[in-house]
Amino acid sequence: MSGPTERSVFSACLASVLGVSADEVPWDENERRAWLAERGLGLVPVADASTFSWAGPWIARRPARATGEPRAVVMFGVPSGPIWDPVGTTDEIVDGWVVAPLDVAAWPPPEGEPGDGIVEAIVLAPDAEAPVVMVDEATAIAGTGLDGDRYARGAGTFASGRPGSAITLIDAAVLDELGPIDHRRNVVVRGTDLNALVGRTFTLGEATLAGRRLCEPCAHLDRLNDGGVLRPLVHRGGLRADIVEGGVIRIGDALRAV
Repeated sequence: MSGPTERSVFSACLASVLGVSADEVPWDENERRAWLAERGLGLVPVADASTFSWAGPWIARRPARATGEPRAVVMFGVPSGPIWDPVGTTDEIVDGWVVAPLDVAAWPPPEGEPGDGIVEAIVLAPDAEAPVVMVDEATAIAGTGLDGDRYARGAGTFASGRPGSAITLIDAAVLDELGPIDHRRNVVVRGTDLNALVGRTFTLGEATLAGRRLCEPCAHLDRLNDGGVLRPLVHRGGLRADIVEGGVIRIGDALRAV
């Protein structure tokens, strides 16, 4: 029988650092990244893990004594030593990570009721960087995206199929403030605190969605708008969500948290 895998041990160590059950943490790297982002967290690689010290828990990988294969341990303190070594490893540190908030100023993640909203616009783009098309309705396909959009077709700038890549939303009030921009979010909603939908399930028209993480702006979006939108959209760039149950979304439809 094979022993604990590298992925399972790493997830168990991450669960230990976060104080959650090990079965809550995804093994897959992309799913784990999205799972952390829902909680306003990320994993930051340590540049020189062999000499690193931290007055708190962090994760290192060290060769397992039995096989020599790298396995995760939980380190702690200045200087740091292992406080949990689930498979038994040597003292050599291969690499390491610190769990950190995505934005210290915005920590902890928003709480409270998001409120009901109304769909004001639906936006599709057939390909990466293609001009957007405004439509009156669109079909949300479970686990995929909006029919006719680049991410449903696997033709977007970023990879399709990852958690939170199916559909994006943005607050109409933010767009009112910024004026006409190429925001490239799929659905414009008014009346809902989209940030408060991270980690929550909600209905949008006939579809049921799961909020995954904030849709923060990036240098790519800033370039498409000839600059000037990156800073104003920080923490206000909208929401990334997965489509749990498909259905038609129309202008005028309600958004309601479940």
